[in-house]
Amino acid sequence: MNDLSLRQSIMDELEFQPEIDAANIGVTVDNGVVTLTGHVKSYAQKVSAERAVKSIKGVRAVAEEIQVRPMKSAGTADDAIASRALNILTWSSDIPEQDIKVIVQKGWITLEGEVDWQYQKETAEMAVRKLSGVVGVDNRLTLRPQVNVEDIQRRIEEALKRNAEVDAQEIHVKVEGDVVKLEGKVHLWRERKIAERAAWSVPGVRQVDDHLRIA
Repeated sequence: MNDLSLRQSIMDELEFQPEIDAANIGVTVDNGVVTLTGHVKSYAQKVSAERAVKSIKGVRAVAEEIQVRPMKSAGTADDAIASRALNILTWSSDIPEQDIKVIVQKGWITLEGEVDWQYQKETAEMAVRKLSGVVGVDNRLTLRPQVNVEDIQRRIEEALKRNAEVDAQEIHVKVEGDVVKLEGKVHLWRERKIAERAAWSVPGVRQVDDHLRIA
């Protein structure tokens, strides 16, 4: 697919996604490298736009330069955002809100503290980034040390083999302590995320370094 066709596919996908207002998003493509510019009204739209573009075949890399310009209202002051962030974390049964500290400065939310699982870290970020007035999220949550699992590599490799969407033979897993390194190649951005999720799903993993190439 040439750059012109790829650009059109990206624009069509952005228009297709109901959660994205693509009217003010600019798209340029150079040899498969996509640059997104312009502005949206929420951080959630910014994240959704990047995710949508990465899902398209032919995209090799994404430079995301979209600005967030939220509508000003009484609920977008930092103290109001912080209060709503704490509430939404409290309401979620998957998140240990008592272990999470929320800091808000000029619309930027910083999450600090420790959780037990990677999915809790991701769930906390997804919950707060949807709030109105949020322009960005800095997720500094760390994972508590779990049991030292000696068969981390084997379990990750088995998980990859079970997944029909990835070619496990093209992915090489290296484990150093509680750090997992993924090397090799995949065909789509989605396959990279599948491999990352497989690594994070194993108890004892505190860091995943994804060096997979898209080829």
